[in-house]
Amino acid sequence: MAATIKLSELAIGASAVVREFLKTGSASIRLREMGLLIGTRVTLVRTAPLGDPLELKLRGYNLTLRKTEADTVLVELTT
Repeated sequence: MAATIKLSELAIGASAVVREFLKTGSASIRLREMGLLIGTRVTLVRTAPLGDPLELKLRGYNLTLRKTEADTVLVELTT
């Protein structure tokens, strides 16, 4: 298994698979309700000029997350 990194550390254009949520609670539930589930493949499309928020492509749509939300998600890089 490859090493995991925070979703917020993903490079633009890179793809990864969601492996773990670091926090539980309403924020984690909200992310899962938006389709960010364990095993989901995500691609970082772009970031805002100051690095926050991040735009991700997953499950056929684009999702925008704050960097603090992306810090709570661990992903495994894919090729």
